[in-house]
Order: sequence, then C-alpha cells, then structure tokens
Amino acid sequence: MAGRGRPTKFNPEYSETARKYCLLGATNADLANFFEVAESTIGKWLAEIPEFSDAVKEGREEADAKVAERLYARAVGYSNPHAVKIFMPAGASEPVYAPYTEHYPPETAAAIFWLKNRRRADWRDKIEHTGEDGGPITVVIRKFSDD
Repeated sequence: MAGRGRPTKFNPEYSETARKYCLLGATNADLANFFEVAESTIGKWLAEIPEFSDAVKEGREEADAKVAERLYARAVGYSNPHAVKIFMPAGASEPVYAPYTEHYPPETAAAIFWLKNRRRADWRDKIEHTGEDGGPITVVIRKFSDD
C-alpha cells in the first residue's frame, strides 16, 4: 500500500524558507498561501516532516523572543546610545552630525500588558471567586423570628 495517494508537494528547501518566513510572524495560513498548498497540508508537513516542523518552531520561537525582549524594554524604559541628530548650520556647506543617547521612559501600557500575561494571578482584571475546593459559593439564608 506504500506509495499510494497523491505525491507530496514538499521540497526540502521549504524548511529553511519556512523558518525565515516565521521570523516575520508567518502563521500556518500564511505558509500555506506562500507555498500554494492547503492549510491542512501545512499541518500534515508539521506532523510528518521533522525538519520542517523544527524549522517552523525555531523561526517562531526566535520571533517571539525578539518581540518579548522589545516589549520588556518598552515596559521598563531604555536608552539608544546610537542616535544621531543632523544639523545644517546657516552658511555651512556640510551638515553637522551630532551623536547622542536618546532615552525612552517606561511605557505604562507595555508594563500592564507584560504583567497581565506573565503574572496572571496577580494582575488580571477579572477575579473569579469559588467556594470550597473550587466549587460553587454556598449562600446560606437565615430567617430570624420576629420575637
């Protein structure tokens, strides 16, 4: 029965291409569109071709790490020591390049986003209350007599 069915469109060069495309944030749908296959084919390649799966994971992990690093920098503030201002003084024939360090203060929205995702239990907006052992909350209503 081996060898039955439609031959695969997979080419071993696709692994490196997919890794690079995933560095740019490609989803399975993006990969399917790029390789001109169905999204289910990408899922099949991920499940059956270890080199392809590893390349996609590597690209996505690297991209996610870079975004996390940049989000963290925005949350806590950072400095760019490579900034340059270019001036053209009156009467000068050449521009003047002035290197300086640009400072970016912490950004509240980035800090909140980071904490809500990294410290969910402490920073979530919605807190769910439960009863004993995670069950429903028991409400006891007592009626007092008029005496």
